[in-house]
Amino acid sequence: MPDNKKLCKVRKPTLRWSETVLLKLLLFFISLTTIAINLLVIISVSYFRQLHTPTNILLLSLGVSDFLVGLVLMPGEIFRYTSCWIFGDIMCTIFLYMICQTLTSSISSIAIISADRFTAICYPLHYSKIITLTRAKYCVCLCWLWSFVFSIFYVRDELIQPGTGNSCFGECVLKYTYITVTVDIILTFTFPVTVIIVLYMRVFVVAVSQARAIRSHITAVTVHHAVTLLKKSELKAARTLGILVIVYLSCLCPYYCYSLVDVNMMNPTVATFFAFMFYFNSCLNPLIYALFYSWFRKAIKLIVTLQILQPGSRETNIL
Repeated sequence: MPDNKKLCKVRKPTLRWSETVLLKLLLFFISLTTIAINLLVIISVSYFRQLHTPTNILLLSLGVSDFLVGLVLMPGEIFRYTSCWIFGDIMCTIFLYMICQTLTSSISSIAIISADRFTAICYPLHYSKIITLTRAKYCVCLCWLWSFVFSIFYVRDELIQPGTGNSCFGECVLKYTYITVTVDIILTFTFPVTVIIVLYMRVFVVAVSQARAIRSHITAVTVHHAVTLLKKSELKAARTLGILVIVYLSCLCPYYCYSLVDVNMMNPTVATFFAFMFYFNSCLNPLIYALFYSWFRKAIKLIVTLQILQPGSRETNIL
């Protein structure tokens, strides 16, 4: 049967040529920055043996998803928005699948990190038994497996017949339905965000009480249980990851709120703006590490100065 798709017209620029060039340069700079700093996170946690802890393994998973956002999603979104898609329907399907896979694994990693901090703060005596390095690796594998399966469901029509959502050549869009959007909002937004907020509310309450106890140097022991003072490093980690979650939700919520209002994303400019706001979080996460984690700053220095090429550098005391 002949293909009745027409050739899409190139979008008329709404900005002047110079403004368009500056906008593209800015977006590509953000993309390159996202790639570079998340690559530093991946190398740091993977290379230095002292950083092989359950919490850092979860941060590594988040770093990988953020790295893919900068490497694939940002450049693809820039190209898809500013010009016609010339790579064909199959590559379009792969790109749409990567969007779903990466963003789902990202929010799943945040949820698991929240559970890790909840256990560390609320059950410090049992943390080392409950959260082991092996279990953290299993959780990461399950996180990516879940995102893999869900992404297949989300883009199933495109996987069966690439180009289903395109109305003309040169277009790369995903056809949304109310069922798809509803399931997506429940499974990848409402449920994980609810879990994250509830866990961090509990963590915040416990961390504040423990911080007060540390400042006053008081350990209260009752008949039923003992309140054990946490290490300052644990409290700092909880605070840092709390900031990470707040920033993440600030970047995430506008996109999903807009998808509720406009299921089919009829306004491409607004949809792209909220998408890039979502993606920009992947650039902010490593900056939060650098601001609050001294080990990350030390690791960057060792990597940039190529000291990691020296024999035995894996065993460097970096904490």
